[in-house]
Amino acid sequence: MSDHDDVCVLLPTMNEAETVARVVTGFRDAGFENVLVIDGGSTDETQSIAREAGARVVEQSGRGKGQAVREAVRDHVAAPYVLMADADATYDADDAAAMLDPLFDGEAEHVIGNRFADMRPGAMTRLNRIGNRLINLAFRTIHREGYRDILSGYRAFTRESFRRLHLTADGFGIETEMAVECVKNRVPVSVVPITYRERPGGSATNLHPIRDGGVIFLELYRKAKTNNPLFYFGSVGAASTAAGIAMAAFVLYRYLAFGISHEVVAVGAVGATILGIQLLVFGFLADMIHSLHQEQIARYERAVSDETSDRPSENASPDAPEDRGSGRDDEPARREAADEAGD
Repeated sequence: MSDHDDVCVLLPTMNEAETVARVVTGFRDAGFENVLVIDGGSTDETQSIAREAGARVVEQSGRGKGQAVREAVRDHVAAPYVLMADADATYDADDAAAMLDPLFDGEAEHVIGNRFADMRPGAMTRLNRIGNRLINLAFRTIHREGYRDILSGYRAFTRESFRRLHLTADGFGIETEMAVECVKNRVPVSVVPITYRERPGGSATNLHPIRDGGVIFLELYRKAKTNNPLFYFGSVGAASTAAGIAMAAFVLYRYLAFGISHEVVAVGAVGATILGIQLLVFGFLADMIHSLHQEQIARYERAVSDETSDRPSENASPDAPEDRGSGRDDEPARREAADEAGD
């Protein structure tokens, strides 16, 4: 029996033949016997190498890391705790205990490994480092939580909390979406410092910084619609209003300085300004509705919690008979007996 039978190590893979054996062996040596590799249809020897290293291997039905994670947790994980990592040997199995401690101690239901706490030389290019910082800043601005490293692939979470998240991203946006959904569903999150290493020579990354970075920014903005509607509508409204004012200033300047009128531009300026103001007003109204909705949810959760805590004291009775299951189930029998006695 392993010390971590209640933990499943989840490794999404795609052409990781150079590193997957090292990663699987590392986690098994750390005491994790339940290692699940969900593969996106690798064209190299990733699947066979992972099996030889002792992992359980499943080929996902779709494509993309996000789809792999959702399918794995939904269909192939039975353990109550999931430790998710990349199979590129950039994360240390030695950090697994620290990642799981907040879950075991009840401090959190989702744990994010902070790669910036101990990032080794060469682990991340300057472009990727700048992009990560900008994305984390955008996340903190839009969703008003500082998780330090929302793009980290080293995660630990309870299976129950994962099932509460509404996840739709198929690619590398899954980490961003998980962070946003944790904020939206008020899932307790802990951030744990981890070591992040350079990819071993010979292994190639599946990440495309510009393309995937753009997808992540769009995911952040899209999720703001239900989590921070003031930013979602207000940002577009402010941009439209500013454009309208700039066009109006141009028309006014050309008319006063040269006597030239720009009727079409003037109409566009009025339309952009009106649209921008409407979006700003709508953003404020949506934010008020969102705040009221959050208050109602919090009030409902408190009521349910109070009812649950009061229920044992209401039902418990020291003189109650041990057989509590014979009440409602015996009612038809008692009625029949009473009818027979009446006859």
